[in-house]
Amino acid sequence: MVRIADIELPDFPLLLAPMEDVSDPPFRAVCKENGADMLYTEFISSEGLIRDAIKSKRKLDIFQYERPVGIQIFGGDEDSLAMAAKIVEVTNPDLLDINFGCPVKKVACRGAGAGVLKDVPLMVRLTEAVVKSTNLPVTVKTRLGWDETSKNIEEVAERLQDVGIKALSIHGRTRVQMYKGTADWTLIGKVKNNPRIHIPIFGNGDIDSPAKAVEYKNRYGVDGIMIGRAAIGYPWIFREIKHYVQTGELLPPPTIQERVDVCKKHLTRSLEWKGPVVGINEMRRHYTNYLKGLPNIKEYRLKLVTLKEPEAIMEVLGEIENHYKGFEFEPAPIELINYHEKCPV
Repeated sequence: MVRIADIELPDFPLLLAPMEDVSDPPFRAVCKENGADMLYTEFISSEGLIRDAIKSKRKLDIFQYERPVGIQIFGGDEDSLAMAAKIVEVTNPDLLDINFGCPVKKVACRGAGAGVLKDVPLMVRLTEAVVKSTNLPVTVKTRLGWDETSKNIEEVAERLQDVGIKALSIHGRTRVQMYKGTADWTLIGKVKNNPRIHIPIFGNGDIDSPAKAVEYKNRYGVDGIMIGRAAIGYPWIFREIKHYVQTGELLPPPTIQERVDVCKKHLTRSLEWKGPVVGINEMRRHYTNYLKGLPNIKEYRLKLVTLKEPEAIMEVLGEIENHYKGFEFEPAPIELINYHEKCPV
């Protein structure tokens, strides 16, 4: 069992990473149903919360079936982060996570997200301000450092633990790398195996198969894994990893019926939470990923991204299920989506 303060998670828990414009309640729901042990919201601007910005407040929506669930905030000002933490606490999540990892310019170059990696004392002050302002367990998500010359995660981990965080998730790249190259888990392993560290350490970056998850678990000794891009359009990654950890066997890929069923559930929840117009429009980005691997799918996909009535979309999904009934998907490594602009942390 892994514990984050009073939150009990199973051995080697699988966490859904916070991803802007992806990790909303409809997407979190399908990941939870397929084995995710801990969920996180999209990241939320502390300044937006304080200004009562509609989009930021909307991201505070959490539901009982999601638990345990954490709300993630970002910002570069101590007072603003502390005030945002108090606002978050009212919504009663299981924990509060601070984003020190988002690498996109509009966040990092304004002194928030991964931008804070250039100033470790500031990172410590920001974290301490949040810890002191809330009764929620506080965790942090960050990266190895700003660039190759400043991989300071070992120092960061100790100092953030010292000011009271209850867990740390580490993405195995620097801010300068964005999502290019290969995630380096070596320093993640060093943090986990540091005798001074007693909080859970979760690794993140490039986990795209059950085999890799188990390999990294054994090699680096992390307490669990956070999965982001590999879950987009493939929430089954969680159940596949769990099954492989427990049995050493690979599950067969989800059938066309399973894929369509999840698509329909995702769409239904999207309509319920966002309304018919936004729900349909924002669901369009997911169809390609859910239906990846189907031959000659272009005509159906075009219908899915142009139709405006829920009933018509559901009908097309039914047609896809019937047309491809019996189709056998090839088990293959999951393609990690090039998602730099959307800032999955």
